[in-house]
Amino acid sequence: MSFALYIIGFILIISGVAWALVAAGVAMFKIAIVSIILLGIGILTGVVKTRPKDPPRGPLA
Repeated sequence: MSFALYIIGFILIISGVAWALVAAGVAMFKIAIVSIILLGIGILTGVVKTRPKDPPRGPLA
């Protein structure tokens, strides 16, 4: 899975959570904080999941 596709999916999840918080009457400042935290988690997990594997090392000389 590519990093861009991972982030697009995570942004959709963040949008749904933000929409639910708006519907619940949570303050916009708190919604912004939650969204930024979730975006940071999404970027970190996206980098870990889509990072290419390290090539195997040769025998030590």
